[in-house]
Amino acid sequence: MNFDDYRRHDATALAELVASGQVSAADLLATAQARLEAVEPRINAVPIRMAEQARRQLAEGLSGPFAGVPFLIKDIAQDYAGVPTTMGSRALRDFKPAQHAEVTRRFLEAGLVVFGKTSTPELALKGRTEPLRWGATRNPWDLQRTPGGSSGGAAAAVAAGIVPMAGANDGGGSIRIPAACCGLFGLRPSRGRVPCGPGAGEIWEGASSDLVVSRSVRDSARMLDALQGPDIGAPFHIEAPRGSYAQNAQQEPGRLRIAVCTRSPLGLPVDAQIVAAIEETARLLESLGHSVEAAEPEIDGMGLAKAYLTLYFGQVAATVAEIRTLTGASESEFEAETRTLALLGRSISAGEYVARRRDWNLYARSLGRFFEDFDLYLTPTLASLPLPIGSDALPRWQQVALGPILGLGLGKFLLKTGIVDELAVESLRHVPFTQLANLTGTPAMSVPLHWSRESLPIGSQFIAPFGREDRLLQLAGQLERAMPWFDRTPGDERRGTGDAWKSARDLDRLADDEAPSASTSPVSRLPASKRRLEETPRDLAGIDVEIGAAERVGDHRPHDRQARPDVPRVGEHVLLRMRAAAAAAAHALLDAVADPGHRRLARTAGAVGPEREARIGR
Repeated sequence: MNFDDYRRHDATALAELVASGQVSAADLLATAQARLEAVEPRINAVPIRMAEQARRQLAEGLSGPFAGVPFLIKDIAQDYAGVPTTMGSRALRDFKPAQHAEVTRRFLEAGLVVFGKTSTPELALKGRTEPLRWGATRNPWDLQRTPGGSSGGAAAAVAAGIVPMAGANDGGGSIRIPAACCGLFGLRPSRGRVPCGPGAGEIWEGASSDLVVSRSVRDSARMLDALQGPDIGAPFHIEAPRGSYAQNAQQEPGRLRIAVCTRSPLGLPVDAQIVAAIEETARLLESLGHSVEAAEPEIDGMGLAKAYLTLYFGQVAATVAEIRTLTGASESEFEAETRTLALLGRSISAGEYVARRRDWNLYARSLGRFFEDFDLYLTPTLASLPLPIGSDALPRWQQVALGPILGLGLGKFLLKTGIVDELAVESLRHVPFTQLANLTGTPAMSVPLHWSRESLPIGSQFIAPFGREDRLLQLAGQLERAMPWFDRTPGDERRGTGDAWKSARDLDRLADDEAPSASTSPVSRLPASKRRLEETPRDLAGIDVEIGAAERVGDHRPHDRQARPDVPRVGEHVLLRMRAAAAAAAHALLDAVADPGHRRLARTAGAVGPEREARIGR
């Protein structure tokens, strides 16, 4: 099978081809390995190869719902017996576990052919994947940006077309963050839905869950069917779902009550393009018949962040100590940031740790009361677009300044300086929305519905009540049918991995769109058709638009580069830059922007060309 054919199929479809004899598992593996060799020098996502293990699987025979589909597992918490687990750390050297993790055993039982392990930041501690052990993993949508973390290697590999889905886990957003960065679907299951034994009964006090990042909703749904279920000796047991998750993804969800909030829980700015994208998601939900209301649970965002960081510190301290005992590594073999977190963890009292752990119950109860009035909660997945590589790293001067503190073990001194509050702000400013689901144990998903002006993916996060993955998958399937994203892949013009993006919609299809509803969204009146314009990868056309009296501040986002809360006023002209075919742009915009508050565009054919303006007519 050539790569173009391979990429046109998700894991479910590839498994069907193998089952019908139209392609062999060996052919699929060869295609995946060839793709890995082609793109790995640019994305650096798969540091550990497992070709021998994959060949052994083929020789032994395959069965299960994904029999013959190539697959990658994450280099933490998804151990494969006899294969190094490094957790992205130099301190683990070449540690090889003696047995499979339970989740890995279930991956193999599903028939997946595992041929490598994907990169993670050291100990999976960051929302970016730049471990010193392996170097930075790069986002196929823009090689100068991060794919997120901690499942950044998995997301980059899927976005680059190496595999249709890859193993991932989520202890603070590590499935949803990279899914949002790389234009993928990412579902974090409820606490206890997927086992994490036998090496642990729970990971991070139950905050972490395993599943995959995938290009299609149904792949994640079918994978959850394969992974879910009790594990001997596990501390959590959750009621089995009614029916299958694969069936849920094909069902209509009915009319849902959905709360939406774009405000950062930390009170920090959220990128204007991301805010606008969530507003568009709200409009889409309304067009699908759902009730959407601006609301948020009564939870102290800073308090939740501090509770999360207390867990973070304590778990890092315990993990560093365990690795040192296991391998004999010195503390200097860990990265400076990891050593600092471990020092803080050793400095927190057991009483403080337990007190903050008890706070989780308060947050879960508050969220539970919130879900008495709503079926789902919509927020951005991220507060910013994917960050440039290295931009969020600890500055060199701070690393030098930390030297004496680490050497003298002055963790209690650091805590007295108020560093926890500062770390809560600095470490979570770009990812403040995801930790709520982890601490409350609820399921959550990131859905790739929008792209920025820079052609970077933007994720919409939905959180559901505990145990309601079925509801999330029903809505995800509906959204996927309404706004398909499967064929939207990185392309040459996006400084990505070099594949042409062949899925653009023609502007002339806009003429068939229905005009936006006259009703006002609880969030925004942004015309939904503008989204189609932004998705079209054509030449840039500059369109001069005058803000009308009927509009509100920000109605042009994300298309208006000048749209700021304090800038647009009635009568002010702003330049919209959108991807458009030269001859069709004026007519397309006129049809797309049905808002009577705008002054009309001139209908002169050919008035718009790349980097030219069409003037406003009276």
